[in-house]
Amino acid sequence: MTDLLDRKLLFVTGKGGVGKSTVAAALALLAAERGKRTLVCEFDAKGNLADFFESGPTRFQPREVAAGLFAMSMDPEESLKEYLTLQLRLPLMARIGPLARIFEFVATAAPGVREILTVGKVVWEVREARWDLVVVDASATGHIVGQLTAPQAINELVQVGAIRQQTDWLVDILSDPVRTGLVIVATPEEMPVNETIELAERLENETVVDLAAVVVNRVLPELFGRAEEEVFDRLAGGAELNDALAADAAPIVEGARLAVTLRRSRAEHLDHLRDSLPSDLPLLYLPYLFVRSHGMRSTRQAAAALGAELGY
Repeated sequence: MTDLLDRKLLFVTGKGGVGKSTVAAALALLAAERGKRTLVCEFDAKGNLADFFESGPTRFQPREVAAGLFAMSMDPEESLKEYLTLQLRLPLMARIGPLARIFEFVATAAPGVREILTVGKVVWEVREARWDLVVVDASATGHIVGQLTAPQAINELVQVGAIRQQTDWLVDILSDPVRTGLVIVATPEEMPVNETIELAERLENETVVDLAAVVVNRVLPELFGRAEEEVFDRLAGGAELNDALAADAAPIVEGARLAVTLRRSRAEHLDHLRDSLPSDLPLLYLPYLFVRSHGMRSTRQAAAALGAELGY
């Protein structure tokens, strides 16, 4: 199995709210800290990837946000402009005024064009070998399959010509498990687990992209054992405590019981996830980071935890 960070392109996806951007930022930082020249790209230009590095807003042009780590945001119009400049050798493309209208017309008339320009940009960065690793903070689970299958769909429609040549190399890179992989982020809860299982099946059946790993985010530590739970039961009943102390202890005991309940219910979802995925698929656990906001400190904590899971 190819080591996760030895690939050239990693798409990171997951249900909204599971910490997809956290994992993408952490993987990119971990790669950079291991000496890889790394690009992290955010598909959603309105996202908050910059917050994880405490840098200014990201743009289409990559800029360095940490040693060896560069960040950018996707802009399909800029991607089209760059494509036309490189492929058609038109140095004055930047001066063409109605490009936005042209883009909207083409994207509306030809389904898959927007997806090709989005996915194609990061695949092109891999093809040009500018980076040791490109990490993509990709779209959520509901949209990622459509983006990844766009080159295949156009290949099936167009058999010859320049467009077919362009999509051929896209499919070649996307379908190579040595170079490309997808990471699904989940949390140990019912809906994220079910969506992860469903997406894993769709990737296998509908796309050519290899599922590289599943990262389970916000895993709670096992704080208490059976012996401690017995103590909580006695305390809750007021045993061995006077009335005043029992009243003071009640919120603490209830909090401890809640922690035990959450841990057990999440463990059940983890078991279901583990049993439903291929046995040889890496399942990485990222502990719950009790932080109020995103920042470089929490990104480093997440990167360190993922590094430990990967055996670095």
